Amino acid sequence: MRIAKFAGLALALYSCATAAVAQNYPTKPIRFVVPSSAGGGSDVLARMFAQKMTENWGQQVVIDNRSGAGGIIGSEIVAQAAPDGYTILTVAPGYSYNSLLYAKLPYDTLKDFSRVTHLANAPTVLVVHASVPAKSVPELISMAKAKPGGLNCATSGIGTSGYLSVILFKRMAGIDLTLIPYKGAGDSTAAIVGGQVQMLFTAPGPAIPHIRSGRLRALGVTSTKRVTSLPEVPTIAEAALPGYALEGAYGILAPPKMPRAIIDKLNAEFLRILKLPDIRTKLVDLGFEPVGSTPEQYTKLVVEDMANWAKIFKEIGIKPE
Repeated sequence: MRIAKFAGLALALYSCATAAVAQNYPTKPIRFVVPSSAGGGSDVLARMFAQKMTENWGQQVVIDNRSGAGGIIGSEIVAQAAPDGYTILTVAPGYSYNSLLYAKLPYDTLKDFSRVTHLANAPTVLVVHASVPAKSVPELISMAKAKPGGLNCATSGIGTSGYLSVILFKRMAGIDLTLIPYKGAGDSTAAIVGGQVQMLFTAPGPAIPHIRSGRLRALGVTSTKRVTSLPEVPTIAEAALPGYALEGAYGILAPPKMPRAIIDKLNAEFLRILKLPDIRTKLVDLGFEPVGSTPEQYTKLVVEDMANWAKIFKEIGIKPE
């Protein structure tokens, strides 16, 4: 009985201490890790929210780009960080299926992170350099069939939504493409804008300015419906490949075992920013669908995504490497 009383007292004292810490949080700069290069979809999202967090909390939220290995390098940093709320992570859709693409990850997708919120959804957009003659998805497929391996397609790593988009595209179209890997979406976007590669699947945000300037041509989006910011661009399914669909979740993570009070404070801040009219407008303009969720809802989504992708990968023959 005495042990139970002491245990109850210890738990109460711990709860009070963490609540007090959360009430004062943050008291120093926050490191916001982006597991891709500057200019990618995750980076665009992180910078947008970091600015608003800095303004509201009076503490600098510093972006730390750690690209490479399809987001694994940056994610590992956060999985091993102190669970004090001063290191957070933004992740792209690859977070949910990296464990299915890589035979061995340096962390456990579910156990080694605290999920904060499902921030937004977004498809990828298929773009080609302006010098590519193809004006539509069918024309691009015809080019690829006429010269197998002749088209170079940039990717941002095995565990990215862009990589999965092109693998699915190749299989469904029955074509051969030469994949050129880059460290992150910013690097792959720079490569296609510079004419080093001919095609790319990427988040709409980084590509839209170049599409509007005429340097890139958008041929299709991977979602089940057209994107508000690119209404003239058909889905790949309607353009050429019925049944083709791929869009995923962007979310916010933190190190494992972070106090619930700090998770809740972070969650409330991200949801507050999501409701701001200027942020919602920017997100839609960049091809994102604002979401916002509880930590539990985000965890449930990740678990369901992992199960769904496992079935899809098995059907199309993708195995861990």
